[in-house]
Amino acid sequence: MDETEFNIANIYGRGEANTAFAQYFSGRSFLNPITEPGKSTLFIANVTFEPRCRNNWHIHHATEGGGQILLCVAGEGWYQEAGQPAQSLKPGDKVIIPANVKHWHGAKANSWFSHIAIEVPGKNTSNEWLEAVSDEAYNQLAK
Repeated sequence: MDETEFNIANIYGRGEANTAFAQYFSGRSFLNPITEPGKSTLFIANVTFEPRCRNNWHIHHATEGGGQILLCVAGEGWYQEAGQPAQSLKPGDKVIIPANVKHWHGAKANSWFSHIAIEVPGKNTSNEWLEAVSDEAYNQLAK
């Protein structure tokens, strides 16, 4: 999906460059909050990835509850849990990520990608950002 088609399909909008978390992404990402941080018990945002952009491996820690839900909105992307094959994502797909599971997500090589990210409330929640997804590993997904 090219950028023009994507912008039409991305009904929640691209938002601003995700500079606060840029160090945890390979490529450019954009963030469009749907809820205001600190004003709701849920943080919900539309996250947009340019082609080939993906976040680093990471874990949403919690001692109870927690985790993340992804609702795919536009374009095509990938989701992968450590030790599992990558899952292809398209609009309408959902991913329920339990707390304490190492994973990454991002755009396919030839498409922009957008998902709604919902941070699930829990006890003692925190994010741990880990190593980048290597180009070698990412490039294997296209084969």
